[in-house]
Amino acid sequence: MANVPVADLSKEQQDELLCTYAALILHDDGAEINPQNMTNLIKAAGCNVEAYWPLLMSKMISNVGMETLIKLGSGAGGGGGGGGGGGGAAAGGDGGAAAGATEEKKVEEEEEEEDMEFDLFG
Repeated sequence: MANVPVADLSKEQQDELLCTYAALILHDDGAEINPQNMTNLIKAAGCNVEAYWPLLMSKMISNVGMETLIKLGSGAGGGGGGGGGGGGAAAGGDGGAAAGATEEKKVEEEEEEEDMEFDLFG
């Protein structure tokens, strides 16, 4: 949607976008994300949405959690590609266990990198 002008969005898409922005603003400000606060913020911006949107969005946020939704929206936490097929084991050796340990170490390093919280603006 980043490359689509707002005027080209349907009314429903515009309402959803307004509620998303309102929720992000409230979250950033540390305010409670509830239907009334979202509606007040949207009206203060000179906009209107269907009454069910703030209720729907605030319930979703309270059930899932804003941090989780932000991570999902940013693409964080996406799974890596599938593992490659294993080669034939030579003489029944334990080559598979060594490869598994190396793979586990790589996954742990990637998880540590994801856990680091860098704030670009602050």
